[in-house]
Amino acid sequence: MKKLFMVLAVLGFIAISAQYAVAQTESTDLSAQSEMPIHQQLKTKFIEGGAQFMAAILLCLILGLALAIERIIYYALSQTNTKKLLSQVEDALSNGDVESAKDICRNTRGPVASIFYQGIIRIDQGLDVVEKSIISYGSVQTSQLEKGLSWIQLFIAVAPMLGFLGTVLGMITAFDNIQAAGDISPNVVAGGMKIALITTVGGLVVAIILQFFYNYLLSRIDSIVSEMEDTSIAFMDILSKTQK
Repeated sequence: MKKLFMVLAVLGFIAISAQYAVAQTESTDLSAQSEMPIHQQLKTKFIEGGAQFMAAILLCLILGLALAIERIIYYALSQTNTKKLLSQVEDALSNGDVESAKDICRNTRGPVASIFYQGIIRIDQGLDVVEKSIISYGSVQTSQLEKGLSWIQLFIAVAPMLGFLGTVLGMITAFDNIQAAGDISPNVVAGGMKIALITTVGGLVVAIILQFFYNYLLSRIDSIVSEMEDTSIAFMDILSKTQK
C-alpha cells in the first residue's frame, strides 16, 4: 500500500513538473514577443497575414495618407486673412482704383481672393453679372477643395473588403488543411484562423485611420466654404456701396 502511494506521488509530481515546464515555456514565448520591438511585431504579423493581401491593404493606407496629407497642406495654404483682404479691397475700390484691387487679389493666396478677383474683373458689367460670376467660381473652388476625397473614401471601403477576402480565403485554406489531416486538430484550425483574421484586423485598422483623416478634411472644407460664403456677401455689400 505504501509502495502504491509512493508511485502515485511520484507520477503526480512528474505531471505537475511537466505542466509547470509547459507553462514556463509559454510565458517565455509571450515575454519574448512582448520584448520584441513594435516594428518587428508588425513585420511578423504582416508576414503571417499573407503578403498579397497585406501588401494591398498597406498600399491603401499609404495612398490614402498621401492624399490626406496633400489635402491638409492645400487647405493650410488656402487660409486667408479675410478681414484684411476685405479692408484692402474696400479701400482700393473706394478710391476708384480697380487695378489696385485686382493686384491685391492676385497677390493673395486662397480661394476667397480668387473669387474676389473674378468679381472685380467683371465690375464694369454690373452687380448682377458680378454676383453670378462669384457664385459660379465659388462652385469651382469648392470642387477644387473636394478633389481627391473620393479616392480616400474608396480606400476606406476597399481596405476592409481586402481584409475580409483574405479571411475567407484563409478559412478555406484552414478547412483544406483539416480535410488533408483527416482530423479537426486545434493546432490546424487555430493556425489557419489566426492567419485569416490578421488580414481583417489590418483592413479595419487602415479604414479607421483613413476615416479619421476623411472626417477631418470634411470639417476643413465646411469651414473654408462657410468663410467663402460669408466673405462673398461682404464683398457684394462693398461693391454695392462703391458703385453708388
